[in-house]
Amino acid sequence: MRTTNLPIFKTIFCCSLLLLGRTLSPAQTPDSLDIKIGQMILIGFPGPAVDEKVLDEVRRGMVGSIILFEKNIPAKNSFVELKKIIWTYQKASPYPLFIGIDQEGGRVNRLKDKYGFPRSITAWAMGKSPSLDSVRFYGEATASTLAGLGININFAPVVDLASNPDNPIIAKYGRAFSANEDSVALMAKEFIKMHHRYGVLTSLKHFPGHGSSKDDTHLGIADVTNTWEERELKPYQILIDSGYADAVMTSHIVNKKLDKAGNPGTLSADILTGVLRQRLNFDGVIFTDDMQMHAITKHYGLEDAIKLAVNGGVDIMTFSNNISGSDERTVNKVHSIIRSMVEKGDIKRERIEESYRRVIKLKKQLSQGDRAAYYQQQVEKANVALEAEKNLGKQNAEAMYQKGKQEGKQEAEQASSSKKKKRKKS
Repeated sequence: MRTTNLPIFKTIFCCSLLLLGRTLSPAQTPDSLDIKIGQMILIGFPGPAVDEKVLDEVRRGMVGSIILFEKNIPAKNSFVELKKIIWTYQKASPYPLFIGIDQEGGRVNRLKDKYGFPRSITAWAMGKSPSLDSVRFYGEATASTLAGLGININFAPVVDLASNPDNPIIAKYGRAFSANEDSVALMAKEFIKMHHRYGVLTSLKHFPGHGSSKDDTHLGIADVTNTWEERELKPYQILIDSGYADAVMTSHIVNKKLDKAGNPGTLSADILTGVLRQRLNFDGVIFTDDMQMHAITKHYGLEDAIKLAVNGGVDIMTFSNNISGSDERTVNKVHSIIRSMVEKGDIKRERIEESYRRVIKLKKQLSQGDRAAYYQQQVEKANVALEAEKNLGKQNAEAMYQKGKQEGKQEAEQASSSKKKKRKKS
C-alpha cells in the first residue's frame, strides 16, 4: 500500500486552493465570439514540455481545455515536472482551463507506476471484487494523484457494458466494470464519488454505448445497429438522475436504431440532442471522443465533422494530436473554421452561446466549496500521513506537518477573507 507523504499533501492543498479560488466573475466574463469558441476546443500538445504555440493560444483565451497523454509525462522527476507543465498552462490562461486525462486504470493509464505514480488496475478487475472497496481504493488513489498535479477532469469512468467479450477496444482492454448495467452504474458512482472528494470532475463514456461493438473506432467505423441494447443507456440515466454526471463523452459508433441516417454518435443530433439531452434530460457538458480517430477522419472532412458535431449538440471538441496517421490539428485551424461557419450562418451563434453557458457552469464547480471544511479535510489527511511517517521513523515529520498545517490555514483564511471582500464589493 502506498502511503501519503506530507510534501505531496502540502502541494495538493496549495494548488487545489489556487484553482478553487479562480472564478469567472462578471468583470472577467468575456463577450467576444472568439473567447466563446475557444471554450469549445480541447487540444493535445506534443512532448513532455510546454508547447510555446499552445501556450500563446492559451494566453489569448483561444483554447479552453488541454488533454494529457503518456507522451506528455517527463521521464525524470515526473510528478514535479508534469505539475510545472500543467500550472504553466493554467496560470497563463485568463480563464480556468480544463486540464484533462484518460486515467481509467489498467491498460488505459497515462500516469504509469514506472514514472512513480500509484499502480492501477482495470475497471474489470475492480468490478470482480466482492465489495466496493477496490473501486473506492483505486478511485481515491487516482483522484488524489490528479488533484495533486492540477488535473481537474478525468475522462473516466467507462460506463459501457462488457456485453461483447471479444470487443477489441472495451472488453479486451478490461475497460468496463461489468456486463450488467446496474453493476456498472454502482461501480461508476463510487469511482466518481472518490474524484469529487478531491475536487476532480469526471466524464462518463462512450455515449450511447460502445460495449457491443466488433470494431475499434480508432481505426474506422464501428456499427452497433444489430448488437446495441436499450439497457446500455441505463447507467447514464441512473448517474444523470442522481447528480453524478459532470460531463458525458461521445462515441463515434454508428447506431441506426437511434440515428436512421447512420451518422456516428459524435456527429448525430438524433443521438446527442434527441436521446441524451431530451430523453435522458442531460443539460451538462458533452465532450467528443477524439475527432482525429479514423471513424471520423476517413469519412468526413474537418469542416463537415465540426459542423455536424456543433449543430448536433457537442460542447467541447477533442483534438488530441495523438492518433497515428492523422493530420495535426491546431487551435487556430479549428477556431477559424467555427468562426467562419458562425459568420456564414452554418452554425447559429445561439448554439455557441449555449455551449459556452454549459462549459462555464461546469468550470464554476471548480471554484466552489467550503474553505474551512476543505482545510479540515486536509488536516485529517495530514494526520494520517504523520502517523505513517512516524512508523517509518522519520523524525522530521512533526515539523513538516506543523509547517504545512499553519501555512495551509493561513492560505485558507486569506482565501476566505478575499472572498468576503469580493461579496461586499458586489
